Amino acid sequence: MSTTSLKKSQIDQRILDAVGYVFIAVICLACLIPFLLIISGSLTSESSITSDGFRLWPKEFSWDAYTFALKHPQQFVSSYVLTITLTVTGTVVGLFISAMAAYVLQRQDFEWRSGFSFFFYFTTLFNGGLVPWYILMVNYLHMKNTFWALLVPPLLNVFYIIILRTFLRSIPDAITESAKIDGAGDFTIFVRLIIPLAKPGLATIGLFTALNYWNDWFNSLLFVQNEKLYTLQYLLYKMLGNLEGIRKVMAITGMQVTDLPGESLKMALAILVTGPIIFLYPFVQRYFVQGLTVGAVKG
Repeated sequence: MSTTSLKKSQIDQRILDAVGYVFIAVICLACLIPFLLIISGSLTSESSITSDGFRLWPKEFSWDAYTFALKHPQQFVSSYVLTITLTVTGTVVGLFISAMAAYVLQRQDFEWRSGFSFFFYFTTLFNGGLVPWYILMVNYLHMKNTFWALLVPPLLNVFYIIILRTFLRSIPDAITESAKIDGAGDFTIFVRLIIPLAKPGLATIGLFTALNYWNDWFNSLLFVQNEKLYTLQYLLYKMLGNLEGIRKVMAITGMQVTDLPGESLKMALAILVTGPIIFLYPFVQRYFVQGLTVGAVKG
């Protein structure tokens, strides 16, 4: 290759790198600006938002939204602890059970795998409805106003089991066969060999499961009346509902409602809720990359 061609190739590579960096920077800004607007909105007075709208930098700083959100800190902390406990417990237990089910369904020597797979898949097409489910949970399982009413319903997801089953098929059968020759049992093979090799898939499904628990408020609405069992999302849901009720009453009676945080409270609650789950992503990011590249490299 001549010197001229080499220089031209280097220039083309630099131009391509520059275009790539600019494109990635634009995407990063597009993702970052909405989050900055949320932070700015949570620190802006309600009157400023009403008159000037949202800005990247608050025109009038105010902590009223956070003060209102943390008006009852004990209840807020209790809901936070409950939600974290539910998320951690439900993710670990649900992920372990889902992985076991997926491992069994992908085993070629399990002769009933087709029947069980159809049974799992059938439940994704039809369900009994909300009323029979409520009757089952309350009258037969007696889970109303219990921790189990919040833990059990999101525990398993058939779609996640199917994804894990597909992922586990990429693990060579020779690993299981060699372990059996060495005298290992099925549970030992699953715990010591399959789970370590399935970390990318488990991390992905684990994050989805954790998000389901973290964002769940509907089960609290249906089955919980005890304030000690209010999840974080349901507490914020009730807080916003109570605020809207107060604003309507004040508007009817002719009282000034601009002093009450409305839009700014929504932004503050979004910050308080999304904080912990955002910090979870860096720990599973590398497993996402591995999961995307599984099957792309042979040998």
